[in-house]
Amino acid sequence: MEYPVLSHHGATCGVTGSCHQLHLDPSTSLLIDCGLEQGDDAAPGAESAPLGFNVQGIQALVITHVHLDHVGRIPALLAAGYRGPILCSEPSARLLPLVLEDAYKLSISSEPAQVARYIDFVSELIVPLPFERWHALVERPGLSCHIRLQRAGHLLGSAYVECDIQHEQNNTRYVFSGDLGACNNPLLRPVQPPERADVLVLESTYGDRLHAPAGDREQRLEAAIDRALADQGTLMIPAFSLGRTQELLYELEGILHRKALLNKAVPAKDGSPFDWSQVPIILDSPLAQRITGVYRDLHDYWNAEARARLAEGRDPLGFSQLVSVDTHARHQQVVNYLKSTGRPAIVIAGNGMCSGGRIVNYLKAMLGDPRHEVMFVGYQAKGTPGAVIQASEGAEGFVQIDLDGQMYEIRAKVMTLAGYSGHADQEGLVTFATAIANVPVKVVLVHGEKKTKVVLRGALERAFAGKGEVPHLLIPS
Repeated sequence: MEYPVLSHHGATCGVTGSCHQLHLDPSTSLLIDCGLEQGDDAAPGAESAPLGFNVQGIQALVITHVHLDHVGRIPALLAAGYRGPILCSEPSARLLPLVLEDAYKLSISSEPAQVARYIDFVSELIVPLPFERWHALVERPGLSCHIRLQRAGHLLGSAYVECDIQHEQNNTRYVFSGDLGACNNPLLRPVQPPERADVLVLESTYGDRLHAPAGDREQRLEAAIDRALADQGTLMIPAFSLGRTQELLYELEGILHRKALLNKAVPAKDGSPFDWSQVPIILDSPLAQRITGVYRDLHDYWNAEARARLAEGRDPLGFSQLVSVDTHARHQQVVNYLKSTGRPAIVIAGNGMCSGGRIVNYLKAMLGDPRHEVMFVGYQAKGTPGAVIQASEGAEGFVQIDLDGQMYEIRAKVMTLAGYSGHADQEGLVTFATAIANVPVKVVLVHGEKKTKVVLRGALERAFAGKGEVPHLLIPS
């Protein structure tokens, strides 16, 4: 067998569970991500299932970013005996313990001493790496491997991984895209394509479509909120604690700042004035609050426009109308208050697919009342409650949904606001692949539905044909 060799332990048949093993020789490998399958991809009990592959010889786990579909199987990896380093970007090193602690409490144990031991143990393995610098992973006669992390624009700290391998006389460059961000992230710097790739392992989440133009995204968010809150109801935004929540807060602060300058009021349907300056923006997620704190600390990693807001004395992630709900008792008070009063409010709560978390209690309390509205700003995986609610948008009659074993009618308004994808679309993925100076020998499509990968493969074939050379485009089974 010729080395290096690639094997996959997830994200080949669906959009979640990224886990790729790069074998450098018969006894030496590295692991890129160790993610959990979610939604329809997941088998029952996936959170506590054994790893399913041998950890012997794995020199390092390299994390592209800290979403659970890329890091959620780390407990299983440790249970299988892995004790090597967990390499990631410097922002990811701050975020990873928060994400793993929350997941551990939900799926394994919430006993404080046990959680603390686990997080201390994981934290000792985490090795933060600066962006754009090579790091030696293996150095011995006949074999060397260096890795470099580059910004991927998906969320704070997200990276694609370059692996430069010298095996005997052969030099090979593997690139693992992780999740590539859309070009319109308001906080992050844009993606720069790799300088070289012989083998590109490319995500394909939105490989079969183009996103709606995002230039007026903040204006569309403002218009949607104006309309929703004119009914004197609550606008519920299911959003993941990491990434999407911080983008929303940033754009809401921009709207509030502009509204304050213009001093505008929006009339409610009963004719009474509706003043944006009085609307509470309720962030109901302890995890999102902790992550937002890390985002605020790591403002050096923001893009120039976001840093300019700070220089003006503004606090894009900590403005005065932002209300953070911490305890569960306080959460239940807020749910009951918003259900029983006619005071407009905006609630951001996890999780983003409505399959758990505090958003579920808001939905139970308010889905049956047409005053309220659910606004989706992210991907809803098949089989999740979010996908069911989203599918009810514009449906005739009332749709019912099962939340925690009980059926609820969906009478609240439902809308999807386009332009908030955290993933590159087909054009972004094709641009990333074809902007590499050389044409890769092989492009491996992962992290997408089968039909999506087939469509993306066709788009890549056409784009590379225009350059005069088409790589082997592989869809692993």
